[in-house]
Amino acid sequence: MLLDIRRFGWPTYKKELSSLIHLGLPMLLSQLAQVGTSFIDTVMAGGAGKGDLAAVALGSSVFITIYVTLTGLMTALNPMISQLYGAKHSVQVGEMGRQGLWYGLIVGVLGMVATWLAIAPFRLWLDVSEDTFAIAENYLWFIGFAMPAAMLHRALHAYASSLNKPKVIMWVSWLCFFINIPLNWIFVYGKFGMPALGGAGCGLATAVVFWINALVLWLLIAKDRTLQAFGLMDRFDLPNPKAFLEITKLGVPIGLSFFIEVSLFTCIMFLVAKLDGNTEDYVAAQQVVISLTSLIYMIPQSLGSAATVRVGFSLGREEYHRARYISGVGISFAMLISLGTAVFLVLLRYPLAMMYTNDAVVIALAGSIILYAAAFQLVDAVQCVAGFCLRGYKVTTVPMLIHIVAFWGCGLIPGYWLAFHQDMGIYGFWAALIVSLGLAAVFSLWYLEMHSQKVITQMRVRIL
Repeated sequence: MLLDIRRFGWPTYKKELSSLIHLGLPMLLSQLAQVGTSFIDTVMAGGAGKGDLAAVALGSSVFITIYVTLTGLMTALNPMISQLYGAKHSVQVGEMGRQGLWYGLIVGVLGMVATWLAIAPFRLWLDVSEDTFAIAENYLWFIGFAMPAAMLHRALHAYASSLNKPKVIMWVSWLCFFINIPLNWIFVYGKFGMPALGGAGCGLATAVVFWINALVLWLLIAKDRTLQAFGLMDRFDLPNPKAFLEITKLGVPIGLSFFIEVSLFTCIMFLVAKLDGNTEDYVAAQQVVISLTSLIYMIPQSLGSAATVRVGFSLGREEYHRARYISGVGISFAMLISLGTAVFLVLLRYPLAMMYTNDAVVIALAGSIILYAAAFQLVDAVQCVAGFCLRGYKVTTVPMLIHIVAFWGCGLIPGYWLAFHQDMGIYGFWAALIVSLGLAAVFSLWYLEMHSQKVITQMRVRIL
């Protein structure tokens, strides 16, 4: 049976599922607020014009690729802190939290520079109008300033969520979501004496919001007695190369896994811009579907994040059977939810597309693409949660290798062939995505099954 799902019986299943929901729901609401910011950007940019929407779609693809990759590096803090917490190493929890802040600041500055350096090759690659590129370029200049704050926020996020305090993150995320709406309105359309920046204004609003997010989260953690019991802000530590090496060793494969997944969609976005026909319609429709599926993806991602913390905590307490069982609970629940989201997408595909734009051509294209997105909901949920459970075990290299083979080898390359050589156009990329995500789900689940059992076997050998 899947990860010994029947081992402890229905009452234990409900208890563990309740723990995952209690931890994962605030994470989901936090993620929805953050992705909702992208939704607001898309809507505001679409209101400014089709060219602005295309520019934000292309510019955000670059930013998201860098941001998600660096977020993967910072995600290493979750299993590290949760295992220390489970093992009751309170002093080390605070020490790792402080090193995480230093690490986030350094990584964020590097991310800011990388965002700006990406502008030159970005110009060479794209085949869009000068006006559209100018908006995308300004968008990247503005949003680059968000990177240091974004990575500081991820360090604080890892600290709070690993100590079972995700609600503080949730409240700050929603505060910033609502702040982002008037900021977008002011910067995009030029209100209160500000120049109308169009789509580029979305980048400026996002940068301001990220800094507010990091600052407010810092202040709330400083005032929370439970979180301060571990001494995060009790002392000042200089950067510790040993801690940095530990975070990097665990985080680089996670970052690369995230990069492989998000770069797949980024490359597809750029290739879609090279399809014959009306480029801006293709890009706009692609952005609508990516924005929508990103919102839905937050459900298994948040459940997976909760599973990482719960698995790591159980391993820290040397409860190896429970860690395996929690993985099974998380994956089975994700499968159930994904069936519901698939039906939701199929039935409401055109009304959902209309939420983003009033352009009839873009709505028709987006509605047809959403059918492909609905088809991979189940396998996407499985591969997502299984990967997060493996990170709870501090297993990061194997998921990275699975993603390389599945997403690039079986997703991007076949997608290109179908789109440009089999005349499937934009649909060729989405057909290949279904296959690639299916393979990632099968191999991730298989390795999690094998590794979790191996850990239990090794525990038995040590006892003997």
